[in-house]
Amino acid sequence: MKSLLPFGEEIAGYPVRVVNERAVRAGAGILFALAMMSFMNAYLLGNYQPTRLFVIVFLIDMTLRMLNPRWAPSMIVGQWVVRNQTPEWVGAPQKRFAWGLGIALGLVMLNLMVLNQRMGPLNMLVCGSCLTLMFFESAFGICLGCKLYNLFNKEQAQLCPGGVCEVPVRAGWGLKLSEMAVMALFAGVVLFASRWVDATGGPMGGFDEMATVEEMGLTASSGAAGSADADRCTPPFYAVWIGHEEKWKQHNHCP
Repeated sequence: MKSLLPFGEEIAGYPVRVVNERAVRAGAGILFALAMMSFMNAYLLGNYQPTRLFVIVFLIDMTLRMLNPRWAPSMIVGQWVVRNQTPEWVGAPQKRFAWGLGIALGLVMLNLMVLNQRMGPLNMLVCGSCLTLMFFESAFGICLGCKLYNLFNKEQAQLCPGGVCEVPVRAGWGLKLSEMAVMALFAGVVLFASRWVDATGGPMGGFDEMATVEEMGLTASSGAAGSADADRCTPPFYAVWIGHEEKWKQHNHCP
């Protein structure tokens, strides 16, 4: 059992067991993508089934991570993806603590959604927390759960990603005035673009071809208008071929 379930790897020259941060980030990105897809189905379409399935997948993956990261499916795929990159070894103890927090959140969702099918603000809070943790890990290499490790353990975390455990915290925001100016200008451009998009969009945010007919001053009989609307709402062949008719109609605001 010791050869199958050791948490992390022992590598000469490192004071604690370690895991490959590159594989961890890749695994977090995989889980984040799956979580976001299931969350969008629930939030936008009211379809909670993908979320219920993801909770089960998430708990299985995280439980295997706690036993041995090598056997977690997301870590297996992540390690394969980054197999040609030089490993970045980071301390395993704080990762295990952070993943334990993930399991706790997953168990809450298991009770609420998977077993009892209860939906409400608590679900949104837990889902949002999980998405935030996985996003920061995959996008920035920041393990938010690891930052809580030092609060509950006498031994401080070692070998943190990017060497943040050893490097003193910098004072200030860490941004130059020129960089702040660029960000402010970018925000202004985005604000202008959003207003332009709102002003030039069709009803319900779609592109309504019938509105174009009215703007051009053309007239049409009710029968012709109805025929044109029916033609507009006829799904194209590719949507039918992939079984996407209803979704295509929804995207194009068709009944």
